[in-house]
Amino acid sequence: MPRIEHLRDVALRWPDDRADRDAIYGARPLYDGPPVAGAELAITRAILHTNLRVQPLAALRFAIETTRAARRRGVPPEFLAALLLQESAYDPRALSSAGAVGIGQFTLETASDYGVDPFDPDASIAGSAALIGGYVAAYRGRFADPYGVALAAYNAGPGAVERYRGVPPYDETRTYIEDIAERQARVYSYEK
Repeated sequence: MPRIEHLRDVALRWPDDRADRDAIYGARPLYDGPPVAGAELAITRAILHTNLRVQPLAALRFAIETTRAARRRGVPPEFLAALLLQESAYDPRALSSAGAVGIGQFTLETASDYGVDPFDPDASIAGSAALIGGYVAAYRGRFADPYGVALAAYNAGPGAVERYRGVPPYDETRTYIEDIAERQARVYSYEK
């Protein structure tokens, strides 16, 4: 079986380089097995368990990008991953009934406002990290749970958070926050 460093290199070249069959075959254990070291592999496993259409190397690539983007924005990678799992299950072609697209489920207007190409997986992941990281930073010190309030802003909009001085009383938003907390706990459960 190839070493994880080799898989990581192949994943970062994916889908441009599909020639490394050993690495693709070796990625199969990413689905299951004992707890893994680090956020990248735990997120990879969570993606693979959530979206069966994502190939292992693509999942690893998304997990690497998620980890990098989260760390740049000062949020836990598992938190950002749980958000993206909830939004789209890491499907770059996801389209909601409200017109939100891509992994981060940006509306075209919001994507334009933030300079994000929602159809580009890396840009969508980075854009989501910037948006949620900005919310967490803005709410840190103002609210006891800046992460929950940041999720409320991502779901219902920052105007609703301001209007209700915290998480709005919308059932959808409260369920959204609970679901992401459960997803984050699942990602952590895959780690050593």
